[in-house]
Amino acid sequence: MTVTQALVLPTLPTLTRQSFRQTSSPASAAQAKPFATHSQSRCMQTTFDRLSARAAAAKSVHAVSSNEELLPGIGAIDSMNAELSEKLNVLRDQAYFRLYSIDMLASCEYIPQELFECYSETCEIYPIDDDEIPSAIKKVDADEHEFDMDGWARWDMPSEDYYDIEQFPEDYTGYDGSEVWRFIHNRICFKGYEYDDDHWKADFNKAVSGLHSMISVQIIRGIQEKIDTNEEFTEDEQWRDPVAEFDRRLGPKGETPLALENMYFCYMLLLTAASKARERLLKDCDSGKIDEDAANALRPILEHPLLDNPFVGAAYAKFHDHAVKDSDSVGALWEARMRSRELLRIMNCVQCNKCRLHGKISTMGLSTALQILVGSTGEGGDVTTVSRVELAALMETVDKFSRAIQTCKKMQS
Repeated sequence: MTVTQALVLPTLPTLTRQSFRQTSSPASAAQAKPFATHSQSRCMQTTFDRLSARAAAAKSVHAVSSNEELLPGIGAIDSMNAELSEKLNVLRDQAYFRLYSIDMLASCEYIPQELFECYSETCEIYPIDDDEIPSAIKKVDADEHEFDMDGWARWDMPSEDYYDIEQFPEDYTGYDGSEVWRFIHNRICFKGYEYDDDHWKADFNKAVSGLHSMISVQIIRGIQEKIDTNEEFTEDEQWRDPVAEFDRRLGPKGETPLALENMYFCYMLLLTAASKARERLLKDCDSGKIDEDAANALRPILEHPLLDNPFVGAAYAKFHDHAVKDSDSVGALWEARMRSRELLRIMNCVQCNKCRLHGKISTMGLSTALQILVGSTGEGGDVTTVSRVELAALMETVDKFSRAIQTCKKMQS
């Protein structure tokens, strides 16, 4: 048996209470005796429930992916993500992780566009008052901002305008960003690489596809929330059926059959990056750079076992091995950094301000993860040089993926 085979969750047979009793008894059916005591019956029932749950979990995991290298990690996420998601929800309340200075007036430099003003209440956002911005955050953002010619991302120049993602959370705005996504997949992602190619460029494409999947889940969740609250759809909101959108965007017979697998792949990279940033984040908690309330919310997340699960680390291991496979692979990593920078800058072409806000944070989160995991040599970057904005975006993007996973599980139940 190979190592990969040993890690794969087994495909369990469909269990019924009758079949369980038959296979559980050491005697033949003719010799089988009824359960002798209530405690024995309860024990057998508990065992049956556990096996049934295990079978359901295995079926769910295999429905998401047939990639044997990723299946154990997907199973680990499905079993532990709900607990982590609850802790991440607390983190999002903290100013350190929810306030971002963003240039909302930056011009699109990639796609010819007609000027479109977002007057809809659902897509417009406003900066918070200056007295609501902690002076420590303004100072550290100004001090840490610098130009890096060959960095993984270039964040907007800090200004007086800070936006609060709790005040303006992800939502279904009706905005159609398909033109931007076509540009990303056709021009920023690497061409000529198949899904399972043994190259980091294929891994990069999968991570970007996973980011797209996560944002699709946000839209689907927003549609469902409108329905749940009996909120009327506007004329611009053309997508109104969450199930149909899930099948179209994320289903195995939809537009991107591997969308869910890619989302898990990207989430695994982000979780591993958060694990590798742990020491730096804890140092900032101890020094007071991260305020006490934020530190108290962050520490339980950094201690969560999902961040160090070896199965979850399989996505990073795959990316790393491809990146350092040979001198040509290492020498071409500058292309990843360049494309990661472009991924962030094309968010200026998004003509929905709320979508632009969250799009910039999400792409910065992915760029930060790649900076930490890959760096310039494939062996990882110096986490001590990562800025407050990058670390906050990383943890916020982990939260976005965590909630997306929970939404998908709910949709599939």
